[in-house]
Amino acid sequence: MNYTTEARETLSDAQSQIDRLREQVESLMKDRVTPAVAQFAGKAEAAYGTARDTVKQQADVMSGRVRQQPLVAIAVAAAVGWVIGRVMR
Repeated sequence: MNYTTEARETLSDAQSQIDRLREQVESLMKDRVTPAVAQFAGKAEAAYGTARDTVKQQADVMSGRVRQQPLVAIAVAAAVGWVIGRVMR
């Protein structure tokens, strides 16, 4: 057997091993990674929706309080502004 034939056989063997490895990686991605990413994306979307709803509810509550007691809201805003002004000096 000459060196060219051995080199071709070695190259062919290496190529078949690479092909098998590629198939295993693709199978792993399809079976494990893709579903995990999809599950994480679903949980993140649900958490975002919950946070968005909570912020909207709190903003509605604060808006209602300001409408009910506008003088108190102005006094609180003035006090907060004064404190921030003092701290920034």
